Formats: sequence, structure tokens, C-alpha cells
Amino acid sequence: MPEMNLYALPELVRTEAQRRSAWPRSIVSGAVFLAAIAIALLSYRYLLDIGPIPPNIASNRFRPVWLIAHAGFASTALLVGAVQFSGKARRSTPWLHRWVGRTYAMACLLGAGAGLVLAIGSSAGPIATTGFGSLAIAWIYSTTLGWQRARTGQFASHRRWMIRSWALTLSAVTLRAYIAVAEMAALPELPAYRAISFLCWVPNLLVAELLLRRAPSNADAARNKA
Repeated sequence: MPEMNLYALPELVRTEAQRRSAWPRSIVSGAVFLAAIAIALLSYRYLLDIGPIPPNIASNRFRPVWLIAHAGFASTALLVGAVQFSGKARRSTPWLHRWVGRTYAMACLLGAGAGLVLAIGSSAGPIATTGFGSLAIAWIYSTTLGWQRARTGQFASHRRWMIRSWALTLSAVTLRAYIAVAEMAALPELPAYRAISFLCWVPNLLVAELLLRRAPSNADAARNKA
């Protein structure tokens, strides 16, 4: 019978626990990735003027031009964003990561800028304007800082800010999930929409912050922590 190294047992237990905990994370990540692709592809319909436009969007006074810009750029950010968080892709093709990252950042900034204009033109009142406007500003801020950190070689901080940016990009997914829940629950449309203007992104950002705080620290992260 081979001799067991008792000193190696804690490490073996940790490795097995990490393998088991990776499955739920992989399932959640896969579901989020598929949802992001589905919402992005569905949202491209606004560029082609296909299908009905939800009343709250149809009544926006800046819709004719800015909805097309917002839908096009935000959908592109959704499509390419998930690729950026693949560690394997970053290590095997760093040049692709850089170019896709530039595409993602530009799509976020342009989509957020158009979203800010739409927020100002919202017919749902100042609460919805504040909610969606704050989302647009936070999206611009986090993406800009993430891009700037990468350009200056602060890669740990870059990753943290891009995770925040991705959480805000996913507001397109959570927005539609909350709207569907509100419709199924027969909630009053206008109050629900005003609440969703905050609910679609604030919890996303809180979850991102929780994950960042729980992530193992290292010397590089300590030096570049945002």
C-alpha cells in the first residue's frame, strides 16, 4: 500500500473542492453567455425595424435616431463581451483579446452615450431618467477606467474594472428578465418600469463587487487594486 503524504491532504481537499464548486459557476456562466447572445441577436431587430417596439421605448422623444445607435452598439458589446473573460483565450491569443477588447470598449462607450440620450428622453418621468441615466454614466466610467488601466499596464485593475463594465452590460439581460416578471405578476406598468430602471443594473454591480472581494488576492492585485 503506497504511503500517504499527510501534508498534501489539505491541498488535495482544496483542489477537489475547487473542482466541485467550478461546476455551478460554469453552469451560471454558460447560462449568462447564452442569454447575452440571445438578447443581442433579438435587439438587432431594432436596426432593421422588425417587430413591435415596447410602449415605453416607442414614446421616447429621442427614439428615431438614438434607439438604433443604442441597440446596435449595446448588442455588439453583449456579443463580444463574454469572450473577454476567458482566461484560456487571453493566454493563447493575447492579440485577439486586445482587438476584441477594443471593440467591446468602443461598443460600450457608444452604446452608453446613446443610452444616456434615451434616458433623458424617457416618457416614464424623472425616476426612470435617473435610473437609466445613472446606468449609462456608470457604464461609461467603468469601461473608460478599464481601458485606461490596460493601456498603462495595470492589468489586475483593468480586469476588475472590466468585470464591473460587463456587469453593467448585462443590464440588457436583467432588464428584460425583470420586465417579464413584472408582466407575469401583473404589476402596474409605470411604477414597475421606474423600479426596473434601477433594478436592472444596481444588483448586477453589487454581485460583481461581491465576487471581486471574494477573489483570491495576490501581489499584482494588491498593487493595482482599484
